[in-house]
Amino acid sequence: MNKTEVIIAAVAILAVIIAILLYNKSQSESKSRAEIQTSLPVSVTTVKRQKPSDVHSAVGTISAHNDVLIISETQGKVTAVMAEVGDYRQAGSELIQVDDELKKANFATAEVNYEKAKKDLERYESLFKQNSATDQQIEGARLAAKAAESQYVSARREYTDTKITTPISGTVTSRLVDIGTYVQRGMPVADVVDISTLKVKVSVAELDVFRLNAGERVKIHTDVYPGIEFEGRIKTISSKADEAHTYPVEITLGNSKEHPLKAGMFARVDFTFGARNEQLTIPRGALVGSTKQPQVFVLDGTIARLRNIVVGSEFGTQLAVVDGLREGETVVVNGQNNLKDSVAVSVIK
Repeated sequence: MNKTEVIIAAVAILAVIIAILLYNKSQSESKSRAEIQTSLPVSVTTVKRQKPSDVHSAVGTISAHNDVLIISETQGKVTAVMAEVGDYRQAGSELIQVDDELKKANFATAEVNYEKAKKDLERYESLFKQNSATDQQIEGARLAAKAAESQYVSARREYTDTKITTPISGTVTSRLVDIGTYVQRGMPVADVVDISTLKVKVSVAELDVFRLNAGERVKIHTDVYPGIEFEGRIKTISSKADEAHTYPVEITLGNSKEHPLKAGMFARVDFTFGARNEQLTIPRGALVGSTKQPQVFVLDGTIARLRNIVVGSEFGTQLAVVDGLREGETVVVNGQNNLKDSVAVSVIK
């Protein structure tokens, strides 16, 4: 065998080896692709019958249960101040004293005149019974007593108005006068708020307002106390929408001693809308396509079957299924984007 024949033989052997290697590689890749195609990984869930719920959140501002701007009903110079900003005062407590010297004197005079008029009337009534007084005299005494009573009531009111009091129990949030200030009738002098009970006002969309009822409980959260949940109740639901077609809803809650809230803070109110009856439900993520043409992959052993379904209401991430599924069936919730009808799958735990 010459040199040329040796080279040709070596090349032929090398070609055979390369062909064998390429064939083995293609077979291995085909086998791998077949294994992948016959066992696609997916996540699944079971179709359940339950009462689905949807949580709607709205942000509002906390306000005091009662906020009273106290107005002066008298005029004169302030002679004493009995409350500072931040002080708590019971209803009826005196906050500000206005000069009462002249009004006190007028009240004392009116009181004396009223007492005298009452005694005169008693005396004339006694004489009238004894036929010693005329009808004109007794009528004059009665009119005099009524006039004296009116003057007495007016003088007493003017005198008591010099002591400006709070009509509610609460905290003084502002005091607008000091000693020496001259106040007029109708002039604001202080502000008192009652925050033992608080209110939160929020706006609810027209699609959700009919799902609310007065007296229902709601959950309330604030940025001031992260992780702390407060409980409130719906007090009123307005029957008239605002310009944005939302309806004002007022929620009340008791102020907590452990986690006290103040008027003016922001709060998030969570309304939970639930179905009245149990329904078949699946996660929203199980759908293939949209809710207009809903389809899901249902497991038949290890085979995923594409099935048409009919969905009803949507509750957050849950969908109510009207038709097409039975309780206990298994549907694919993750990995269905790579699936086709009647493809083998492997469930990822």
